[in-house]
Amino acid sequence: MNGLRRLAVYSTAYPAASPFLSGWAASLAGQTDREFELWVGLDGITPDEVESLAGRRLDAHWVPAHAGDSPAALRARAIRELAAACDAVVFVDCDDEMYSPRVEAARRALEDFDVAACGLRIMDEAGTDTGLLFGPAGDVDWSGFLPRYNAFGLSNSAYRTETLRNLPPAPVDGPAIDWSLATRAWCSGASLHFDPTPQMAYRQYPANVAKVVPPFSVSDVAKATDVVRAHYRAILDSGVPAPRAFRGRLEKARESVEAFRDQVVNEPARLERYVSDLNAIEPLYVWWWAVANPELEHQWKN
Repeated sequence: MNGLRRLAVYSTAYPAASPFLSGWAASLAGQTDREFELWVGLDGITPDEVESLAGRRLDAHWVPAHAGDSPAALRARAIRELAAACDAVVFVDCDDEMYSPRVEAARRALEDFDVAACGLRIMDEAGTDTGLLFGPAGDVDWSGFLPRYNAFGLSNSAYRTETLRNLPPAPVDGPAIDWSLATRAWCSGASLHFDPTPQMAYRQYPANVAKVVPPFSVSDVAKATDVVRAHYRAILDSGVPAPRAFRGRLEKARESVEAFRDQVVNEPARLERYVSDLNAIEPLYVWWWAVANPELEHQWKN
């Protein structure tokens, strides 16, 4: 703990999350570990609006968007500023809610690991617990998992900022910034840890970028495939350094997704069949599980 004296909690606030800011703020106030700095990125919203919607004054370091900033560019700049100023950062989406030990558990995990994430209890838009838990199953081989899926989101992950400062660069507007951070950390040799104990309530609703709860639609799968393909381009085609074995796994995953896109996503009848079969198998509640699912790869591999 002595090495993490200056710990931040970071969220990006934006208009679509307005209905959920009061619950988010209440969960911040209820933390068992209150020795953190709150940093808030402002994506199309002002500090006064955030505090009004939160129903309380927030002692926050505000990171406003600059003219022309995309949502990804704002987040990337905020992360750079955090990495320069603090010892560690806990990422929290403002449409989700932290359980009271979240910050305490993240600080403790970062004593032993460079990157740590926690399980999520999935709730619906109204905040009702679905009984579903987000996270990979059992012990995880990250070299097999991270090229295909992600479990380190900007709601449930925490990083030592030394790790963030040492990440190889990637395109600022690359998609899935959370997956990019975790992948680059993995490629750079950082130690990764996932604690399946839920420390957050994770909201699933139409504004989610990455849907994890079935049933999936053909549109869900097509859109997710575009994001995954763009993620591989951002990592593999922009010169991000990676050990040969790591890069090989990423290339193999990309090849599978490209074949899936060509033979399934671009063929309406085959995509309908894939989605029907996908919704019939046991789901794994992690990001991007719906894209080129290995259990169904016979549909695009001969």
